[in-house]
Amino acid sequence: MVELRHSGSSLGSRASSSPMKRDEDASPLIHDHISQDADDEDHPRHTPRDRDRAFWFQTHSLFPFLNDDPRFSQHSSRISLLLLLLIAVAGLISVFSILQRLTSPYLCKKDGIVLHCPRVKEKPSLWENPFSATTSWKPCAERRDGGMSDLPPENETSGYIFIHAEGGLNQQRIAICNAVAVAKIMNATLILPVLKQDQIWKDQTKFEDIFDVDHFIDYLKDDVRIVRDIPEWFTDKSELFTSIRRTVKNIPKYAPAQFYIDNVLPRVKEKKIMALKPFVDRLGYDNVPSEINRLRCRVNYHALKFLPEIEQMSDLLVSRMRNRTGSPNPYMALHLRFEKGMVGLSFCDFVGTREEKAKMAEYRQKEWPRRYKNGSHLWQLALQKRKEGRCPLEPGEVAVILRAMGYPKETQIYVASGQVYGGQNRMAPLRNMFPNLVTKEELASKEELAAFRKHVTSLAALDFLVCLKSDVFVMTHGGNFAKLIIGARRYMGHRQKSIKPDKGLMSKSFGDPYMGWATFVEDVVVTHQTRTGLPEETFPNYDLWENPLTPCMCKA
Repeated sequence: MVELRHSGSSLGSRASSSPMKRDEDASPLIHDHISQDADDEDHPRHTPRDRDRAFWFQTHSLFPFLNDDPRFSQHSSRISLLLLLLIAVAGLISVFSILQRLTSPYLCKKDGIVLHCPRVKEKPSLWENPFSATTSWKPCAERRDGGMSDLPPENETSGYIFIHAEGGLNQQRIAICNAVAVAKIMNATLILPVLKQDQIWKDQTKFEDIFDVDHFIDYLKDDVRIVRDIPEWFTDKSELFTSIRRTVKNIPKYAPAQFYIDNVLPRVKEKKIMALKPFVDRLGYDNVPSEINRLRCRVNYHALKFLPEIEQMSDLLVSRMRNRTGSPNPYMALHLRFEKGMVGLSFCDFVGTREEKAKMAEYRQKEWPRRYKNGSHLWQLALQKRKEGRCPLEPGEVAVILRAMGYPKETQIYVASGQVYGGQNRMAPLRNMFPNLVTKEELASKEELAAFRKHVTSLAALDFLVCLKSDVFVMTHGGNFAKLIIGARRYMGHRQKSIKPDKGLMSKSFGDPYMGWATFVEDVVVTHQTRTGLPEETFPNYDLWENPLTPCMCKA
């Protein structure tokens, strides 16, 4: 600071207080010019001839072969000439290499086939991620064929474990993957999991009603011992469902692998057969060995296959979606989460009449009295949750976001959802902006779907597969369905887009009354450039099901 003032005072001694005087004073550039003129008075400047002579002297010093002076030897001239020639050749090679790299094709893979791909800049696409962004990672959790199994026989494992896979289809899927992993951790035999009746869906689907049991057991035969049923020597099978002595109930959420070794394995060895419940999210991610996480991916993406009839029906629905315009067309799958239960549980505000909001308040007070209390705090809670992006997007909001992204009115959209709260009135803004909305009930006849109505999870499986195979998948709220699909699409190649709207930033844009359409479009496009389903670097406690980058994917 002292030096700065001192410098300023020195400059101030040369400055004038009047504007006219300041104009007359020289700038630093002018000052240099004046000083040069002053020097020229005492030291006459060099003539052009002098400068040319100096230049030629320097040049001849560097390249003696240009010099006619006989003092330079012929040997030195040849060395210099050779040096200049080498520099020229190297320059030509570099230029040629750069031009060839820019214009020639390079080797790339597509569908497992090596091709010559032109080096052209890809245009942004509404339907696909850039090809250059999809070649860095590849799946690596599949079974290694030809490997030797080191599993002991069934009667030599630590014992048997039995789990109830609770919830809907996707929560059950995660529980099955975790059950295989836990069996591996404890070197136990896994009894085929039971899909527990869900209290909401009232569904009594069995494992074999949805999944291919033979493929499941065979694919994992080198990893874990799996049996179809409780062994015959254990006579009182009902005891596994009712007896506390046969149940481990103190498993914390996201438990580490060591917890099972220290607390569960001794009981399995003692009792020989133990049931684990509840079993929702009872295994962590970053606190288990990487090979266990890889095994979970192997179960999820390779071992768990739906029954052939479910796969075939989903392929039929996909084919009809791709040919709705009379010629091949891409389609979008939209997972719309705006059912009454979802809206109620979120405790978020929504667009609606006073009557609708009064009925929703009564519903919330009845279903969640502890959270509702007297209702006085709910408005502030709703604002905070919307700001944090924890509220489900309404159909009208989804429509505006998709239009801002550039999707035209003619876009074919498959809607996977339950009963939307508010019915057709709530869906009207979305249908007006995108009239080509269809569900599986509109794509298939009642007769075609009759066989799948026996089990609610069969219908959910159809939605899952049609969304999985779509050109673009769009989620509107969290949940196991959306994260499993995004994770699977990442694992399978992440060429197709999987859009995860930034609900927090979008809430700010929706709440800004002064924002014009052009600004809103720019915000939407910029915000979602990196939210299209490409693999993301993992972090502690990351969700393996939504982002299986490590350890389930490897550098390509």
